[in-house]
Amino acid sequence: MALQEELESQGNWLFRYRSFLPIAIVVVGWAMYLRRELYPEEFPLFLPDYEHLYLAVAMAVGLLGLAVRVYTVGFSPRNTSGRNTKVGQVADTLNQTGIYSVVRHPLYLGNFLMWLGPALVTANGWFILAFCFLYWVYYERIMFAEEQFLRKKFGDVYLQWSFRVPAFLPNFSNFVPSNFPFSWKKVLKKEKNGLAALFLIFCLFDASVLIFKPDHQPNLLLIGLCLGTGVLYLILKVLKNSQLLLEKDR
Repeated sequence: MALQEELESQGNWLFRYRSFLPIAIVVVGWAMYLRRELYPEEFPLFLPDYEHLYLAVAMAVGLLGLAVRVYTVGFSPRNTSGRNTKVGQVADTLNQTGIYSVVRHPLYLGNFLMWLGPALVTANGWFILAFCFLYWVYYERIMFAEEQFLRKKFGDVYLQWSFRVPAFLPNFSNFVPSNFPFSWKKVLKKEKNGLAALFLIFCLFDASVLIFKPDHQPNLLLIGLCLGTGVLYLILKVLKNSQLLLEKDR
């Protein structure tokens, strides 16, 4: 098999199982976080007096990633920018406005920032670098497969768009307002779990320290945010199941 077809095949396979990568990141990140709490002297990047600052920066990065996803999904038309795990690649139209006028893969940029947050809170430079490298290798193939699909479907239109717009690092000077209105209902249906999952991860990281350090003082703010976003998730889940959040997609 030629390298081009092999990379496309690998990308399509990784696309179907891309939800498992965050699990591995969280498990290893949790182990690094616990070691940071137990042996802070092994982490030259970690200064205990600024622990709250580390957490704030990590959470801000994660929330920025969620915001990128929310913006992308909210302005996207039907059968684009979605979770197409079961059916593979789907694209009825080629997005070229809004966030797609500054970066070709905004959802994967959002994913990267969301999972970079838990990686940063470990304060382990090698783990952070390893995460970035793994994410690049993993998603580069997925992006390659997606772009092969789009190139075959949209031809010169895709080539002209890809020539102007970078793949992963945004170029804001290219920004063109979206052709579609923002849909909060679509965001709540598709992205309702992101906020709860983010705070749950940070809260579990912090609470798990009690297993090894019984005198550890849990972060009450994190607990409150975790409970609040968890309740919000359950409410939205009930509304979705009761069809109150149904909306004809654009």
